[in-house]
Amino acid sequence: MEVGAVLLLTLLGLLFVEPGFGQRGDMESSERLKVELIKNLQDKPTYVEKQQRDVDALEARLNATVDELTRQRAEVDRLNEENEGLQKRLNATEEEIKKLKQSSAKAAPLIAFSASLANSGETYTGPCTERTLVFKRVFSNTGSYDQDTGIFTAPVNGLYYFSFSTYGYNSHVTGAVLMKNGVRQISTYENPSADGSDSSSNAVVLQLAAGDKVYMELWDNGRVFDNLNGHTTFSGFLLFPV
Repeated sequence: MEVGAVLLLTLLGLLFVEPGFGQRGDMESSERLKVELIKNLQDKPTYVEKQQRDVDALEARLNATVDELTRQRAEVDRLNEENEGLQKRLNATEEEIKKLKQSSAKAAPLIAFSASLANSGETYTGPCTERTLVFKRVFSNTGSYDQDTGIFTAPVNGLYYFSFSTYGYNSHVTGAVLMKNGVRQISTYENPSADGSDSSSNAVVLQLAAGDKVYMELWDNGRVFDNLNGHTTFSGFLLFPV
């Protein structure tokens, strides 16, 4: 603005110079100077307008940048809220799984046993009056199988899986009967034969009430054999409570 004012004053001074003042060369120089000053003054608004347009454009870009940053901040906040929601749901799901595991552990007690007839040497059992087989060599037992009597007692109501195998020689009937509370359920049976020895197995799922007893019996005139190879075995476990 100061430069423009000086130019304007100079121009006004030149306009009011009386004709004939100074030499002819000076007059021509003054005329040229007046023309240049007038041109500069005419160009000044155009320059200012251009600068103003540049400033307006820069301001528009800054405003657009601010708007974009504001939009991005809102998006980040939204994503943070979604992440917090997902984390809460994940924590709730993990807690629910933990409760289900605890509930399942309480609802399904661990009940299982597995044993073979002989705990040492070789054993021939039968024929005999006491036909209940007592499996002495216990591989696993959570407490419901009595290795002194050979009887499994159901601790809870549920469905139980039982399996057994028998082995014997041809001099007697080979096999055994799985009993539930004194009632026959399933069995294995081989008549005496000329092939020297026989083996067989069977399995069943029984629904038991707490206190029911399951055990193995020999057939009349039956005999089974076992040694540390575990030929004659008896196993069972709880599938699930009912």
